[in-house]
Amino acid sequence: MRRLTALLLILSAFFTARIDALAMADSADCACIIDALTGEVVFSKNIGKRHPMASTTKIMTAIIALENSSLDDIVTVSANAANVEGSAMYVEDGMQIYMRDLLYGLMLSSGNDAAVAIAEHVAGSVDAFVDMMNLKAQEIGAENTNFTNPNGLPDDAHFTTAGNLAFIARYAMKNPEFREIVGTYFYEARPLNAETVFQFYNHNKLLEWYEGATGVKTGYTDAAGRCLVSSAIRNNMEFIAVTLGDNEDWTDHAEMLDYAFASHYPKKVIENGMTVKVARVDGKEYNMIAGDDFIVPFKENGRCEVELVTHVASDLRTPINAGEKIGYLEIRSGGEEIGDVDIVSEQEITGVSAMRLRSSFISCFMRVVKRILV
Repeated sequence: MRRLTALLLILSAFFTARIDALAMADSADCACIIDALTGEVVFSKNIGKRHPMASTTKIMTAIIALENSSLDDIVTVSANAANVEGSAMYVEDGMQIYMRDLLYGLMLSSGNDAAVAIAEHVAGSVDAFVDMMNLKAQEIGAENTNFTNPNGLPDDAHFTTAGNLAFIARYAMKNPEFREIVGTYFYEARPLNAETVFQFYNHNKLLEWYEGATGVKTGYTDAAGRCLVSSAIRNNMEFIAVTLGDNEDWTDHAEMLDYAFASHYPKKVIENGMTVKVARVDGKEYNMIAGDDFIVPFKENGRCEVELVTHVASDLRTPINAGEKIGYLEIRSGGEEIGDVDIVSEQEITGVSAMRLRSSFISCFMRVVKRILV
């Protein structure tokens, strides 16, 4: 009887999760949530439908700036940037300000003026910057996205999809500087040639009240409606949610993130101290071990294929200290690198011979399936 009760409880939880998933994001035109590490789509609604994106555009603007300029660059604001319409951080013509401060004004206060100032500084013109944005979108695999400006002002040719925008955000969140900016609630900046003090508060309310929230960007225009990209991390698992055209975005994002966390669990695919290579020195074998854990979110009752590839120089020489890094273990999923872990020596290795390494695995698949125990 107890066994039957446990089984019924598991089946009940399973069907409840399905019903909750089907009911999510009812008010959104388009929506999805993905695993930030692997890119797995956890839930979607009209994921491939083209839709205007409003100021979530600025995710790409920030990434282009971070990859093509320095945070310490001094930017001189043009009249063209200062006078752009819409939301602003309120820079003025001729104002000199650090790129770092413009990026905070871009992402926290959603400054359209900051977007244009950044574009002109990085690429020389808005049009040239937009070309960089579109090239990066193609590189990321966001092939159903097209930018015509760096700020998200309405244009029929300016569009994305929920799926593309999630993958753009996933790419952006791999950049530590981007992650720090979008996870900041309050920031203060001062221009170099004016007495103005800018105070920026992040428009992303989830940073205040959703446990584990890490980013990323709000947006709104009449054409696009309310748009939101959010992210959160719990138990070493991070998910990214997107809604386009959604009047209930805060509630919907909380529900989607809750669903993702409830339906996944953290699984160690690499454990600190596990042997990944064996070294032979003067006839004696020494273990080369993983220097850290690596955790992948696994879906309940699901499986994940993870490819593990060792990278170690073939001409290592002794002596090698215990704990000394001798290479790294590359972790891949779906043909994409999702992380790496140092390979270190388990103990001190001395000797006069060159080390001969043999692999405990070079490139193999690890399939892990969670069993249901009742």
